[in-house]
Amino acid sequence: MALHLSPHLTVMANAAQKAAKRLLRDFAEVEQLQVSVKGPGDFVSQADLRAENTLREELAKARPGYAFLMEESGAAGSARWAWRWVVDPLDGTTNFLHGVPHWAISIGLEKRMDDGGSELAAALIYAPAVDEMYWAEKGGGAFCNERRLRVSARKDLREALFATGIPFAAVTPANRMAFSRTLARLMPRVAGIRRFGAAALDLAWVAAGRFDGYWELGVKPWDIAAGTLLVREAGGFVRGLSDDEDPRESGNIIAATPAFHAPLRAAVVAGRDPGSTAPRDPSPGG
Repeated sequence: MALHLSPHLTVMANAAQKAAKRLLRDFAEVEQLQVSVKGPGDFVSQADLRAENTLREELAKARPGYAFLMEESGAAGSARWAWRWVVDPLDGTTNFLHGVPHWAISIGLEKRMDDGGSELAAALIYAPAVDEMYWAEKGGGAFCNERRLRVSARKDLREALFATGIPFAAVTPANRMAFSRTLARLMPRVAGIRRFGAAALDLAWVAAGRFDGYWELGVKPWDIAAGTLLVREAGGFVRGLSDDEDPRESGNIIAATPAFHAPLRAAVVAGRDPGSTAPRDPSPGG
């Protein structure tokens, strides 16, 4: 596989591949891993921590002035950063710890804008168990290994396959109820709804056309940063519950193809706030 990556993406790919080597060794011996409990349904393993350390070391060595936002160790670097890595060293930890080969390393790169906000400049999601590397750079399209990605072209909602994250014990009661109402609205209307347990890969699979959409409430920025750019560069929409809501800040995300984003968003918004109406989606790629 000869990827033609930019300097930023080359740094990200090299770091992910180095972390993946140890993760694959740990995955082969998953029953022997030492596991500590962070909270109900939310585990952290020694594999998580080793992968995060490797990623931080490799990324910092290549770009020493960049800040970090990482799942395990949190924020690091200058508060006035110009560039920031947003990293989940092992998305799908519960899958990993149960021997399920559906997990990934997710790295997003944010750039500070003149107005004080930030935008996603580059993204990489690597699934070592199947050797699939998803990558994108703003304005450059989305790819899996060397294959260009586009969101699916399906138009009939009855053929749509959506992904989500089923709430677990640590999720707030309000979000559990919202999920139940959304599910009740969607299930009779679509081909299927899947919960595979790795938000980064859910978004990568929307970009690849495997899923037609994905929604979840209350996710963390490192879960969705890279996947957000992938979906947009593959021609899809990514929105929050309202037009002025940034999913990276709110944790509420609806990502889908242009054909299905509006009905999916309407169902999610109605699930969260029965009787409300979702805004219309203006154009692809937003």
